[in-house]
Amino acid sequence: MQKEECFFLGKIVKKYSFKGELLIKLDTDEPELYENMDSVFIEVRNNLVPFFIESSQLHKSELLRIKFEDVDSEEDADALMKSGLYLPLEFLPKLEDDKFYFHEIIGYTVEDKTFGLVGIIKSINDSTAQSLFEIDRDGVEILIPMNDEFISKVDKKNKVIIVDTPEGLIDLYLEE
Repeated sequence: MQKEECFFLGKIVKKYSFKGELLIKLDTDEPELYENMDSVFIEVRNNLVPFFIESSQLHKSELLRIKFEDVDSEEDADALMKSGLYLPLEFLPKLEDDKFYFHEIIGYTVEDKTFGLVGIIKSINDSTAQSLFEIDRDGVEILIPMNDEFISKVDKKNKVIIVDTPEGLIDLYLEE
């Protein structure tokens, strides 16, 4: 399984017991969807390795407590600390038409109601307080906040996102 075929589910953040149990910080608004999984992929030395789950349960609502098969000691658990967990893309829950996963919209065209064609989404920057569309316009990078007030329409069929940005925002990036 390649990383491109998967989505990031969360990260192993803590050991829970001396029997190899681990706590996973899930990267989701709906952790309960992932409470009864049979297996996950764990990134081990840049490879995705399948691990089977003996038992799992939500722990303090935001963490998932997992006992993996063949992880039976603190040493086994230590070897997995800070590793990322992944699931195949087909396990992502379907979203309503106006909602999207970040990976889905790479390559979408962005059009602004006033400005017109802005460019193509090349990535999403979610390292800041406000996630940003990173848009390529003929080699010029334009950043638009992924703000509900700015996003007018998501047309998944035609791979277009219509935005309504404050006057002058896009021009800031185009002035010489």
